[in-house]
Amino acid sequence: MSIDPRAVVDPSARLAPGVSVGAYTIIGADVEIGAGTTIGSHVVIKGPTAIGEENRLYPFSSIGDDPQDKKYGGEQTRLEIGDRNVIREYCTINRGTEQGGGVTRIGNDNWIMAYVHIAHDCLIANHTIFANNASLAGHVKVDDYAVLGGFTLVHQFCAIGAHSFSGMGSTLSKDLPPYVRASGNPAVPRGLNSEGLKRRGFSAESIQTLRRAYRVLYRSGLGLEEAIRQLRSMAQQHREVAVLVEFLDRSQRSILR
Repeated sequence: MSIDPRAVVDPSARLAPGVSVGAYTIIGADVEIGAGTTIGSHVVIKGPTAIGEENRLYPFSSIGDDPQDKKYGGEQTRLEIGDRNVIREYCTINRGTEQGGGVTRIGNDNWIMAYVHIAHDCLIANHTIFANNASLAGHVKVDDYAVLGGFTLVHQFCAIGAHSFSGMGSTLSKDLPPYVRASGNPAVPRGLNSEGLKRRGFSAESIQTLRRAYRVLYRSGLGLEEAIRQLRSMAQQHREVAVLVEFLDRSQRSILR
């Protein structure tokens, strides 16, 4: 371990071999940090928090502090962060609430840029990108490879589907389905995230199938329930459409449409 002598680390904190801690960082009780994680200067980490391996935390981030929820009364809730995440300057990531399941969770290989806020009880999957100042209210769920543009604001309890994309300054008050681009205040659908899908190795055939699915959902003039019925038929032969249908079936706030 490499711990700057100007850092303050609680004796009960558990730091694995290879952890680096910068000057004036404060690591509190009941914090666990995995091997190879680098923590810059002036970071504050409060427990209960578990951070995995090979993460990079940049200066002035606040990690694992109390949830911004008036119902919170000091209960023992958690923050869990996986491996190989990049968390840039001035990010705030809060622990969960008892009412929301007790945990905020971030998966692996996420790129979280400066000034991002991730509120209590959010569940972030893997390989996501949060551009500067993107902010999630409580209980938001973000699936794999979603991209949130700078200054995107997400309403509490919303879901963000896999491989979706929000443009700069978007305000999302309903669920954003997988593969869909959206932007605006309030955000509206802007088409398929075809460029993102190409970059992630989707075949031309799969992208064409998803274009057909997008047209059913957004261009056919069908009501949502009828559109889902048609998509369910397509999903029997196309796994990528099945992902879309599964998301629509579990949507609680309805979708941007």
